[in-house]
Parts: sequence; C-alpha cells; structure tokens
Amino acid sequence: MNNLSYTIEEIAGILKVSKLTVYGLIKKGKLPAYRVGRQMRVDAADLEVYKSNTKGRERENPILPNADLSRSQEEQVQHAAASGQSIIISGQDMCLDILAKHVEKRTIGYRPLRSYVGSLNSLISMYRGEADIVSVHLLDGDTGEYNVPYVRKILVSHRYVIVNLLSRRAGFYVAKGNPKQIQTWEDIAKPGVRMVNREKGSGARVLLDEQLRIHNIPAKKIIGYDKEESNHLGVAGSIASGEADAGIGIEKAAAIVGVDFIPLIKERYDIVMIKSPHNEQLIETMIEVLQSSSFQHEVRSIGGYDLSQTGRIIYETE
Repeated sequence: MNNLSYTIEEIAGILKVSKLTVYGLIKKGKLPAYRVGRQMRVDAADLEVYKSNTKGRERENPILPNADLSRSQEEQVQHAAASGQSIIISGQDMCLDILAKHVEKRTIGYRPLRSYVGSLNSLISMYRGEADIVSVHLLDGDTGEYNVPYVRKILVSHRYVIVNLLSRRAGFYVAKGNPKQIQTWEDIAKPGVRMVNREKGSGARVLLDEQLRIHNIPAKKIIGYDKEESNHLGVAGSIASGEADAGIGIEKAAAIVGVDFIPLIKERYDIVMIKSPHNEQLIETMIEVLQSSSFQHEVRSIGGYDLSQTGRIIYETE
C-alpha cells in the first residue's frame, strides 16, 4: 500500500463524494495530496489515516487533527501551505487549463486545482463554498442574456464579480457532409434523427433545453434526448462513431474529433469569483492574467475563440 496512490476521481469514488468535495478537503489541508504533472494524487496510506480519523463523522464536515498526523504527513501539509493557497478552478474548456498554468507561473501565491464540472453545477458548488473560480456559459432564453441572470439567482446573498473569459461558437455536431441535413433546432426532432445530449447542469444542456422551450419542441419527440455524455469531445465522438446524428457542443471539439459543425449561436464564456477581503488579490491576479498578452496569445493560437472582451468585468455587485 505504501506505493499505491489515487487520482482525485478515484478518491471521490472511494469516499462516495463529488470531486469538488475532495478538492475542498485538499484545499483545507485535511487530505494530503501532491502533484504529478498536471494531476493531483493522494497516497493510499494518507487516505486510510483520513478515513480512520473521520469515522463516525459526517462526510460533509470532516476533521483531521494535526496531532494524529505522522511526521511525513505534517511535512506534506506544511509544503502545501508553503507552496501557495490552493484555488479550485471549475469548468471544462481547455482554455481553463491554460489559465491555471498562467496563474501558477505568474505568482507563487496560488496553487490551481482543476475540476471539470459543468456551468450550473459549478455555480451551485460555489454557493456551497466548494469552488473559487467557476466558468459559466448559461443562456437565459427569455432575455437572450448569458450568465448574469443565473449568477444573480444562484449566488443570492453573495457578493461576486463576473469577468469575461472569451466568446465561442456553439452549435450542432453532425457527420461529415451532414447527411441528415440538420440546420435548425427543429431539425433534431425530425423522424429518424438520433441525438446525443449533455449531462444535466452543463451549459450545453441548458442551451438545448432553453431552445426547445422557446421553439415549443417537446423533449419526448427527440430520439436520444436521454442519452448523455459528460463533455464536448464525448458528444462529438458519438457522432464520429455513428452512434448519433446530432449533438450540441462548441466548435473546437468538432475540429479535434473530425466531424462537421453547424454554428447556431455565439456564447459568452465568463468566470465568476466571490468578492471578499480574502479574495481581493485573487480577483486582481485573475484579471491581470486574462488581460496579459502571453495568456491571450496562447489561447488565440488554438483557434476558434473570440478574445475581444477577455478580462473585461461584465457585472459585479457592490
């Protein structure tokens, strides 16, 4: 067991909690962890100590007294603290991985941890105090506004700032040549068209459900509405393999997987941060990184993104 270690996903499965909960334990120093490349890992021995010390307590409020730590575990906790404050960046776009890298390079004050959770679920996690930076692309069908209406409703009683990360095109993934001639929202309800959906709580799922509501299309008319994938690449992959005829996602994944893309909307992709005295430096650092030429150059080199508003404050509370 001494040589065995687990990924964050494996720890979440063992403890039967979310990945964000595991990140929260690491951030608070309650579960010692270390980085291997871009991946966080936890030693099996440390997990057993954690489980032993939390037995009989609520998982949502675990405690790991420092007095019960071995010397090596104490050193790991001290090293984590010395290497900077852990911050959880939640969202699925690859530009967030680039953002985390630039934050870590720019300052020793922060140690970014990545959580790959959809927009709506990320906001709920922020409300619970389980994430520091969340990315959102949530369309309000009634107003045509992105993100602000949802943040207002979910982060009630919180002070926050919404900053633009980038804009990007969203639309349908279809097979090469678009053999089913899918062009509009109504087309996915045509007989014989099989769809693959995104998971509940993702921005792409909200986009689809809002469009179905606006166009009065019953979900039960869509073949495959209940078939879900957890990311854009998974949806595009289902189209490429012939398992489905259409799916919702962003342009970049279509190019990576090799399927055709039918653009339908330009979505604004923002990040949200809680405003507090403790977070003042974090907010300043994030805006500096977003506005930096080095970050924007790297993201622009990927292609498919509009950075004309990157780093601009979209909305903030007093």
